Amino acid sequence: MNNPSAATATNVSKIYGHGDSEVRALDNVSVQFETGKFTAIMGPSGSGKSTLMHCMAGLDEMTEGSVTIADIDIASLKDKDLTKLRRDKIGFVFQSFNLVPTLTANENIRLPLMLGNNKGDEAWIQKVINTVHLQDRLTHRPSELSGGQQQRVAVARALASQPRIIFADEPTGNLDSITGAEILTFMRKAVDDLGQTIVMVTHDPVAASYADRIIFLADGHIVNEMTEPTADRVLDLMKSIGH
Repeated sequence: MNNPSAATATNVSKIYGHGDSEVRALDNVSVQFETGKFTAIMGPSGSGKSTLMHCMAGLDEMTEGSVTIADIDIASLKDKDLTKLRRDKIGFVFQSFNLVPTLTANENIRLPLMLGNNKGDEAWIQKVINTVHLQDRLTHRPSELSGGQQQRVAVARALASQPRIIFADEPTGNLDSITGAEILTFMRKAVDDLGQTIVMVTHDPVAASYADRIIFLADGHIVNEMTEPTADRVLDLMKSIGH
């Protein structure tokens, strides 16, 4: 039996430009992301993987189609309601960290909760902080942290509020392999033990192998998918679709 869908895209297209200069970053894409599952999105540069994530998360408007998050059609929401949905139901990990420079690491981690007047589950927040090894960096501002430490703060921030779905864009891209493996193991545990739902864009076959399912995009289309992936199987498939 399939788990209910945490997020669904139906016939989503994203078109830039007009006429001869038209580019279809996404071309009639339909996909479901199951609740309590870890899904990776892979594809060559320009395949549409980040665009799909941005449209799913309400960060970018689609040209055609619909997206639902927690059974809510995001296109039907006013800006204020969409902001509230993103704050309450969605966690984000960006490639560029997107931390608030004037806040400490601890304040950045708790920011989505503070904005929603929600204290959150303190035991869970401490577990997140311990897992990403930030205990001795909590009072530091982003400028006092390395790139890897900033990304760990970003991952902790996404997990801290236990959202309905987490969208992660290359979450281990700026981490060394040991720290990256720790983050991915924790994301895996968050799915297995706490029912979190994670969708991750990555180009790294090892990172993708932590997922339950991988969706492969090329030229704005879903061209393949894989369940129970291994790094070797992912590499073989990437070669076959011209990665």
